[in-house]
Amino acid sequence: MSVAILDFGSQYTRLIARRIRELEAYSVVLPGTASVERIRDESPSALILSGSPRSVTGDDAPRPDPEIYDLGLPILGICYGMQLLVDRYGGEITEAGSRSYGGDELVRCEGALLEGVDVPAGVWMSHGTAISRLPGGWRSTAATRSNRIAAIASPDGRMQGVQFHPEVVHTPDGARILDAFLRLAQVPRDWTPEQNLDRIVEVVKDRVGGERVLVGVSGGVDSSALALLLAKADVDHVAVFVDHGLLRWNERAEVEQALRPLGVNLHTVDAAARFLKGLRGVEDPEEKRRVIGHLFIDVFREQAERVGPMRFLAQGTLYPDVIESAGGEGAANIKSHHNVGGLPAELGFELVEPFRMLFKDEVRDVAALLGLPDEVRLRHPFPGPGLAVRILGEVTPQRLEIVRAADRIFIDVLRERAAYHKAWQALAVLTPMRSVGVAGDDREYGYVVALRAVTSVDAMTADWARLSPGVLDETAKRITREIPEVGRVVYDITSKPPATIEWE
Repeated sequence: MSVAILDFGSQYTRLIARRIRELEAYSVVLPGTASVERIRDESPSALILSGSPRSVTGDDAPRPDPEIYDLGLPILGICYGMQLLVDRYGGEITEAGSRSYGGDELVRCEGALLEGVDVPAGVWMSHGTAISRLPGGWRSTAATRSNRIAAIASPDGRMQGVQFHPEVVHTPDGARILDAFLRLAQVPRDWTPEQNLDRIVEVVKDRVGGERVLVGVSGGVDSSALALLLAKADVDHVAVFVDHGLLRWNERAEVEQALRPLGVNLHTVDAAARFLKGLRGVEDPEEKRRVIGHLFIDVFREQAERVGPMRFLAQGTLYPDVIESAGGEGAANIKSHHNVGGLPAELGFELVEPFRMLFKDEVRDVAALLGLPDEVRLRHPFPGPGLAVRILGEVTPQRLEIVRAADRIFIDVLRERAAYHKAWQALAVLTPMRSVGVAGDDREYGYVVALRAVTSVDAMTADWARLSPGVLDETAKRITREIPEVGRVVYDITSKPPATIEWE
């Protein structure tokens, strides 16, 4: 049983999914125009209609399958979703004339959905339309000083709507409101790390039976947790760790020392020369990912042949990977992940992706139950293509060593200054730019290295980390002193969106 979230293009839709899961209910995001049959496949206990940049009054306004209203399910409409409910049941919506965006306050709250919310209550608005007349029998359950209809309820209370966004942190009582909806809808609360682990083990065993599984290990928490899960579940497996030469400083040794003592059947393949040869002359980031994805599969195939024929390849693919690689309906292809969009059409394996519907923090919770050491479980995420996508332009041995050294220095300073866990991810990028500098009495023309650190929960959105001037100053000094090819260091203060976390 789940909460099906119908996505009409809101920037906050994935955040709704996260908030529902934090309340221990399973959520799944579907296109706003998904057929009622597709929705039924998810066996939902309730529906949430998301916001949208569109207006319900527009000719091109996206609308759900009208049969969803006949399913008898509780429905929560958020912003645009509330307007859809009003329009469907005969109310009137008008253009407000100006967009209401930002903080506001509820001055009246009533009804089961808003029970326990004390006024004045801060909320976050983002809309350009207003409800001018409610459908027959419906009532207003909240108001702001300028809007008498900020929340609504149907006559039987089965359908609720809010004009504001309870999923964002700028609505302090948002979690309470979403929790009230789940209680009204009697949604099961069984989305816990313990039950996730039990469910995943059962799914994997049902899928692979007694057959042997090849699992790709990158060294990150996702693939490491997956390999450990197979070991703990007594699934016959071979974990292949491909050293593609694009790893962080000393990463190969750290991975081997962490996983082998825990019972993971780990095989390390030294393929650095092969990957660097494949990347020679490649500058386009999508082509880099494609080359790396294909080479990974080639290595996995060879390892499968070496240890015996294998049908299944297990990967630590996450939900954000799938979304960003256009793996879901209606998703834009932001960038291909080597383990999703970068895979060849003729794979040669059947994929097993137990974490495909999980966010990063949910995998970390499962990893803790499995006993994965914190130095692996809590380490910053690292892209599968490795340092190749942190070098803008062609990957060469010299550029690789420069960015690897810069990354090591940045991480060392963060750890020494107790700032490592203040960032969700931190990285160094080698740009193709060169900048004039001075070394002694000589004029030099050195590379520009960009530092990036972000705060996030699930990588779907991220904000730049406000690191202290001392951390940035020490990092820049050490990089320019210890790496003679670098003449300038800059700090990236762009959030996601509009940028992605990685530069490529």
